[in-house]
Parts: sequence; C-alpha cells; structure tokens
Amino acid sequence: MNPVYITSIGKFLPGSPVGNDEIEDYLGKVGGKVSKSKRRILEQNQIRFRHYAIDKDQKSLYTNAEMASLAIRDALERNAEALDDQIGFLAAATTQGDLLVPGFASMVHAETRLPVMEIATHHGVCASGMHALKNAFLHVQSGENRTAVSCASEFPSRAFKHTRFEAQAAYIDRPISFETDFLRFMLSDGAGAAVLQHKPSAKGLSLRIEWIDNQSYANKYDVCMYAGVNKENEHSSSWLDYRSIHEAADDGAINLKQDIRLVNEMPKVGVNRFFELVEEGRIDPAAIDWMVCHYSSHFFRDEIFRLLQLGGLNIPEEKWFTNLYTKGNTGAASIYIMLEELMNTDQLSAGEQVLCMVPESGRFQTSYMLLTVVGSSAEEQGEAHEFEERQPIAPHLEYNAADSVQEQLVRQLIQVWIDFEQKLAQVPIIHKLYRNKFTLDDYKALMENIRQQVIDGSQWIARAASYIAIEQIDLRSTFIAHARDEHRDFQILERNYVAVGGDLATIQSGEKNIGSEALSAYLFQRASRDNPYDLIGAMWIIEGLGCRMARYWGEMIRDQLTLSDDQVSFLLYHSDSDEKHFERLEKVVQHPMLTADIAARMVKTAKTTARLYLLQLEELGNV
Repeated sequence: MNPVYITSIGKFLPGSPVGNDEIEDYLGKVGGKVSKSKRRILEQNQIRFRHYAIDKDQKSLYTNAEMASLAIRDALERNAEALDDQIGFLAAATTQGDLLVPGFASMVHAETRLPVMEIATHHGVCASGMHALKNAFLHVQSGENRTAVSCASEFPSRAFKHTRFEAQAAYIDRPISFETDFLRFMLSDGAGAAVLQHKPSAKGLSLRIEWIDNQSYANKYDVCMYAGVNKENEHSSSWLDYRSIHEAADDGAINLKQDIRLVNEMPKVGVNRFFELVEEGRIDPAAIDWMVCHYSSHFFRDEIFRLLQLGGLNIPEEKWFTNLYTKGNTGAASIYIMLEELMNTDQLSAGEQVLCMVPESGRFQTSYMLLTVVGSSAEEQGEAHEFEERQPIAPHLEYNAADSVQEQLVRQLIQVWIDFEQKLAQVPIIHKLYRNKFTLDDYKALMENIRQQVIDGSQWIARAASYIAIEQIDLRSTFIAHARDEHRDFQILERNYVAVGGDLATIQSGEKNIGSEALSAYLFQRASRDNPYDLIGAMWIIEGLGCRMARYWGEMIRDQLTLSDDQVSFLLYHSDSDEKHFERLEKVVQHPMLTADIAARMVKTAKTTARLYLLQLEELGNV
C-alpha cells in the first residue's frame, strides 16, 4: 500500500466577511421582521464573521460547483508541481448541489476543465467532506491513481432567502420554525480542496495521512439535520410524495432544518468514538500536537471539552485549532478551510501530529483523521520566493506627439500589448514559469517549438523588404538590416538546447506545431504584398517579447532550473538586441509615409500576430 500525502490545500470564500449585524441584509428579514432567535443563536455559536455567495439583492454571485472549482484551482496553484494533466480522480462533496441531477462531482469537473478522469459525488452533511477525502485517499493508497483531488463546497445562503419562506403558505401568518431559523444564523458559504499524492511535496510541508475513520450511527438515531420532509406530517415520507412541488413547499418540506431535540447527541457520539479509538491504540492523546475539530457552534466545543474530561482524557486547550469564529460554519468544507489556514500560515512543524474530528448531525456520523507533518518549511529550506508577476507595461516607443496619426498608432499598439501580456501570463507554459513550477522538459519543449519560428523570422522580414518600393529604399534598408541581425539567432537556441542535455538532431528535425504553422503562414502572406509596412505591427509584438520579456523569462528559467547564463543565452541576448531593433521600429513609425490607413493596418497585424503567438505557445508539441 502506498503512503498518501496531502501536498497542498486551497480554499474559496466568496465576498468580504459579513458581520453579525449584516446577516439579514443578505438573507433578508422574513415578513419584514427581525428574527427573534438571532441574538440567542449568535450568542451560543459565537461566530463573528462568515461569507455569502449572494449579494444584498439576494442574487447568486457563483454556483456551488464554481466555488468548488475555485478552491481546487487555489490548491493546484499552491502545489509545488504543475498537476493539471496528472489528476486521475476527483471526489466532490456537498450538502445541496446546484442541480438535483447530475451528481455534484460532474458539475465540479466541468467547471475545472481538467482532463478526463474518474469522479465520485459524496452527498451528505458535514461528514461528506471527509468521505470524499477518504475516497481520494484510498485511490492513491491502492495505487489506482498517483494524484487525486478531494473537495467540498457549501452554498446554504440561497436556501435561507426570506422570499422562499414568505412564499410558503405555512408561514403567511406566523414566523418560520426555530428549527429552520436556527440554521439561518449558523451556516455560511465556502469551499475547500486538497491535493493528494503518493509522495510528499518536493518543497515545503506535506501532511501524511495515517488513517481516516468514518462511522455512521444512523441505525441508532432519527434524522436530525435534514431537508425534503416535514417530520411533523405523518402522511409523507418525502417531498416527492406530495401531489406537487408547491404543496411540498407550503408544508415546509423543502426547508433545511435542525431537530433541536436531537442535536445535543452529536458531541456524545463524537467523543464516544474518540474513546474507542484511544482504546484501539489508534490515538495517543499525549502525542497530539493539533486538534482540528469541526464543531458547528462554540456551544458544542464546551460540551466536547466537558465530555472528554469526564472520560479522564484531556487535550489542552492551546492545542485546539478552529477558524469557526472568523470563517463561519461551512459544513462539509469546514475541515478543508481549517486545514488550509493551518497549513498555509506557517503554524505547522515537521513531526507534529494533527488529529481532525468532524461530527455530523445529519443522521449522526463521526469522522476522524490522523495526519503527520512531513518536510520542511520554505524558511527552513531556504527556498527562493516566486518571481513577482509584473503589471503589464508596453515597451517604450518614441514618436512625434504632435503628429495625431503617430500618437493614435502608438496608443493603440500599447493597448494591444497590454491585452497580449495579460493573456500571455495565462498560457500554461508561462503560467508554470510564473508559479515556479517550470521543469527542464518544459524548457526543452519551449525551445523545440519556437526554433522554426526563429528561423522564419529573418526570412519573412527579408521577403517583406523585397516588396517595399524603391521609392522607400530607406525603409527597405531598415528591414534588410533587421533580417541580417536575426538570421543566425536559431543557432544560439540550438546551443542552449544541447547545453541542457537535448539532442541536436531532435531539435533540428522538429516540426512546427499548429500555432507556429498559423503564425508563419500569416507573416509570409503579409510579407508577400506590396509595401507591407503593416508588418511593423508584427515586429511590435515579436520584438516587444524580446525587449520586455526575454531577460525576465531567461532569469526565471535560469534560477528555477539552476542553470548558467550560457544555457539561457538566447533569451538573455534577445533582451539586449531587441532594444536596438526597437530603434528601427521607431524610424518606421516616424516615417513620412505613415497614413491613418497604414496605421490601422499595423494595429490589426499586431492584434493578429499577438493571437497567433499565443496559439504557438498554447499548442506546444501539437504537430
């Protein structure tokens, strides 16, 4: 059996924190009246802030699946590896999904846009998040998958909007039941996700999962937290048994409720299982460094403490961790959101043991998980920080500000560049570089895929020069000089490739990817027209990459892969040489032949070149 590690955890909490005084600004006042139960419930749970995925007009800002996908994205971004194409299994949990059918995991998978994989939906209440985690754990432990993702997301606020209750016949002339009002001030929205792998992270800390224990006590208790039935109506066992959805709603059968008479059993069930695990030798209370417990209210925390002490066991209060009071009760997602804060705020140390406890009142379940912290912190490893992404800034281009055509041209070229650089940061290969996840194979693939475009560069510029009329011989000379400077640049690229272990024959025999084919075909087509001055727009993008991005990328690649300057010299060289090339662009921009029509064509060519260059980087290896 393989060891299993949580190598990164992410979260998503919608909107700004909502204080107690604002709750009914979001959920609304049922019948226009302030809840009489609110103060009492908030005094017991002591939650000060929570998050809602609806606004004050009660419009949904996200779907539940979208929040789960954002938490997954956060977890993947925090991981030391680029794993998008390596995930083999996704387990997703929630209390109430966006749709009745299909399963929640299908909707989450669609939102993530991750590759084809096996998925599983876990539907329930708080423990469903742990069920998803155990499913992912077993997939990795068995060797079925090397990387899995587990997530949980909750969106209860939209079920508590005042308009839902005001439309129900049962509450026309009386307040909503305490069983429902109780949950309006207990639950909030949010999502969490964990990445599970068969090996610990190469950087920072990981959490080795020792075991996960999930136990159901549904055979001993009636349903406690539920939606879909009115327990007081003896003639119906499900909302589907009513003659219509409207009749089910009028009877309160679709409302989420908590049976207050039963809920106090929850701490007893959880603590009793704790004692059993101690007796079985699976928990040593003295060895626990962190107790991460999902208690839904401060009231239950005190009760758990009391029961533990009655049983002769005591985990000191300073070892308990929760963020209930500042993040709210997010149900199945709570255990992820707690672990995310614990793991990502430098509070853990290697060798520590973390015991997680999730009691559920749905029909009573209890989940426990034992984790061991492994690895070392970024500070201990002396890791370099990620390169800080720069704000997009266009390369500087001199022009005559008194000339309206030049002024408009440069302004529009700058707009094209800003859009290009923003999109460039999201291309997978560049995104990996900016997230410090770049590999030697990525570097080789990048060189293999741009080599032919580098060769083509001097050729289409030379062709363009031959189509420039003799009357503009100075511009023809500018193009020819540019082509002369670049016609041997591909050899620097080849030397870099060989210097990092690549085979020269491999890069020399490589084919253009489909993006390179499109870019090359477009540039040669434009270069084969009379007076192709618009290619200045293409040079603005390509030379701008050298001037603005080449050294930035070269230094990142060098430092991330521990290479020498000689192994990234193509990028470092272009940073310097392309600044000189920009002087030639300025000559063309300031040339008397420039008209509004030519300037407009330059801008369009710049836009087209930018899109095709992005395509070239997006389609690495796709020949």
